[in-house]
Formats: sequence, structure tokens, C-alpha cells
Amino acid sequence: MIGITEPRRVAATSLANRVADERNCILGTEVGYSIRFDNCTDETTKIKYMTEGILLRELMSDPLLTSYSVIVVDEVHERTLLTDIIMGLLKKIIRKRKRLRIVVCSATVDAEQLRDFFNTNTTKDSTKDTAIILTVEGRLYPVDIFYVKEPVANYVTSVVDTALKIHETEESGDILAFLTGLDEVDQAVSLLSEHAKLIKEGKQKLLPLAMYGSLPNSEQLKVFWRAAKDTRKVIVATNIAETSITIPNIVYVIDCGFVKIPWYEVETQTNSLVIVPVSKASADQRAGRAGRVRTGKAYRLYTEQAYSELFESTPPEMQRSDLAPAILQLKALGIDNVLRFNFPSAPPSKNLLTGLELLYALGAIDSNGELTAPLGLTMAEMPLEPVLAKSLIVSGEMECSEELSIILAMLQVQNVFIRPAGGQAAIKARIAHRKFEVEEGDLLSFLNVYTAYEKNKTPSWCQKHFLNHKALRRATEIKAQMHCMMRRLDIPLISCNGNVHKY
Repeated sequence: MIGITEPRRVAATSLANRVADERNCILGTEVGYSIRFDNCTDETTKIKYMTEGILLRELMSDPLLTSYSVIVVDEVHERTLLTDIIMGLLKKIIRKRKRLRIVVCSATVDAEQLRDFFNTNTTKDSTKDTAIILTVEGRLYPVDIFYVKEPVANYVTSVVDTALKIHETEESGDILAFLTGLDEVDQAVSLLSEHAKLIKEGKQKLLPLAMYGSLPNSEQLKVFWRAAKDTRKVIVATNIAETSITIPNIVYVIDCGFVKIPWYEVETQTNSLVIVPVSKASADQRAGRAGRVRTGKAYRLYTEQAYSELFESTPPEMQRSDLAPAILQLKALGIDNVLRFNFPSAPPSKNLLTGLELLYALGAIDSNGELTAPLGLTMAEMPLEPVLAKSLIVSGEMECSEELSIILAMLQVQNVFIRPAGGQAAIKARIAHRKFEVEEGDLLSFLNVYTAYEKNKTPSWCQKHFLNHKALRRATEIKAQMHCMMRRLDIPLISCNGNVHKY
């Protein structure tokens, strides 16, 4: 097989769709995809698109990837935690399997550094190099870049204003606007929808669409559809549209200049998403999206001076994230000395130490740093963070696994509560949310929200209580998939029947 890894689910599914179309086959046969909790392949699959986590899971059962002849690692410049781990593992595999071909694809990456990483030739003779650089010229039309004279006060409203100005003054062509997260995207789309309703008959219509990773698949596909002749699409996206997907007919790009990245604080052992200025590489990548079909324009909502002060590239996720899940995966793959593992960019030793301490405290590894059986092995099998995996295993013994699976499913989705920005709506939302809140904390509040949603399940009920219907629907899917996993791992499914104070 040819295995192709993508950092995002949307990219894996949309690319598999496209390639299946081009090869005139049904998706899931010759060309298929595999993402967390959704496998669309069969025994005849020859080209398999997948997320990086899936390839890591496959390495557990087949450490030398014997079912693959070629592995393509795509979007390497994003330098996610899993990309770096996979590259480190592939370097080990090619020592044993000389015939395995590895293709590392990237838009803006430092190619020399990666060539040196994979090159096993220690002699001065360059003809014996085991890694080479191939360059493919991207066909880009020229893109005019515009900066603001003064920094903007609120980039969400500025994105909306800029989109409306483009719609009024520029010729036809779709608009792609970049914001940092789901909240901002939804806010911008609802503002644009209100303006779209006010456009007079006979004028070109406006169709605002959202695009982010946690959007249901059917909604994600809408951005790829052609709009009617008299309609201009405005796609408001997170940095998912920066490289992972290419939306046809984009001529104008609006760049807010910020991005949300995961950040791990070693002292407090907390993960958070922080909003930071984009790097120059990302800004150029965003602008380049406007030049795919014809000459385009990119509007940057920051000054030219601000652009010159940006970092060249975003620091690799390996250097700013919680390494406990990564260490657990590596241990499960039989790599005992994680400290000596050859990462493309070395993580801080402080982060490695904290990760090992956490796994020891959870009982996943023993005092020699070896994976424990069955606890550590079962935790490694689960596509959950180590703390959550341990709690799910223990919930079976404590007879509350049904409730805990709901809470964990709710933690996997973002923004269950809708919090309007201000005015009467904000007060009403606060009162509505109070119905679910309990003094024991947020986790049981989530449980109450889900239990109430199970009984009603209508979008109108969610609207009335200021709850995100899409997020709750996704939580239902994740809960069902979690139950399948629990049955596979022999974790009993028991409900405590509302007795939350048992322990």
C-alpha cells in the first residue's frame, strides 16, 4: 500500500475523495481513508489517507510497516507533535527496511535540515546519499498584498468590514478570511449573514460559510461546492485552510494576523490554547491562497512594520506541548529509552521529565520506566490523553463508566455553551446555563447538559438554552465510538444511576 499521513481529519477525507474520483473508483475500495473513530478502507485498498495518530496505532501492531511500500508524510512544515514522532520512527524503520520509500512533503520547510536528518550516508561521497531534495514549482498567480496603515482594534469586526468592502467594490471571486478559532469564526459568519440579508435584489448575493476542524463532515464539504452565478462565497476559516485544504475559486484573502497554538506550562502542568501572532511563513502561505486560480489580492490586518517583526516560522509543537501522550505511545512501540530517541527537533528536557513523572504517578510505567501490564498497555491503546484514559479504565471498577464516557465525550468537543458577547442575550444565556450548573464543578455540569440534551435533542431546545447543537451532536457520536472501544478493551459499561456522591 501507499500510506499518506495528514495532520488533519478534513484533509485526509477530502483528499481521499478527490483521488478516488480521479481514479474512478468508489471511496473505500482502491482509495480509502482512516481517521480516529472512522475507517473507510477494505482489503483491496492500495492508497490510504490517514491522520498521523492512525499510523502510530498501526505501528503498534506492525512495527516495520510491512504492509506499506511508500509512506508520504504531508504538511511537515506544521511540525505537529505526531509529525515529529513519526519522522523519528521512520528513520529507525528505514535502517531495517531499506526498500521502504519515504516522501516528506512540505510548503515552506527547511529542506536541508530534513535531508540531513534522514540521510544515513556518513561518508563525504554525495552519490551515496540516502535522502535527496525534489522541488516542485507551485503554479501561483501574482498576489497583491495590502497592509493597514494603523493597527486594528478588533480583528473579528475588521475581517467582516473588509469582506463587505471587497464585496461592494471588487469584481467577482470568492473570499477566504482567516481567524483563530471556532468562536470567532461563528461570530464573523453570523455578522456576515445579517449583512447578507440586507443586500438588495439584483445585486450580487453573499454566502458566508464557516470552516474549522470540529465542524461536522457534511458542513465542511459545503465550502468546496460552487456557488450560484449571482453569489459570492465568503469562507471564514481557522488556519486549517492555510495548507491542509485548497478551496477552489479563492481570489481574495483576509489575514487577521493571529493564530491559536497549543501551549504547555510545565510548572502548572496545564495545556492551553494561546493566541499569538502568525509567523512570516504562515502569513505568506495564507496570502498564497489568493493566487491559485488567477491574480489575487491579500489584505493583511496588520502594518508592514508588524510583518517585518514576525518570527520566521512557528516553533515545533514538540517544544511547547505535554509529552506524556507521546512518551506513552513510544513506550508501547518498544522504545524504552525515550530520552535518547532521535527527534527532528529535541524537546526541552523539563517537558520530558514532567511527562515521565505523570505516567509514573498514573501507574502507566513502573520505577524502571517500563510500561505496566495491563494498565499501561490499555492506556496506550486508547486514543485519549493518559489522565483521561486512566479515569475511563478505573470508572469501570467504580461503576460509573457510562457517566464518565459522557463527560469525556463532552471534553472532546469545544464550546458546548454559547456565550453571547453582550446585552440582553448575554444575561439570558447566563440564566439558562445556571439550570445545569452544580456546585461539584464543571464536569458534572457537562453531564447535566448532555442528559438534558438526550431527552430533547432538537436545535430549538438548544437555542432556547444557549447550547451549541453541533457540539452536542458530535459528543453523541464520540460517546458511541467510545462505547465500542470500551467493549473491545473489556471495560464494563455501568451507570451509577444518578448517584454521583457514591465516593
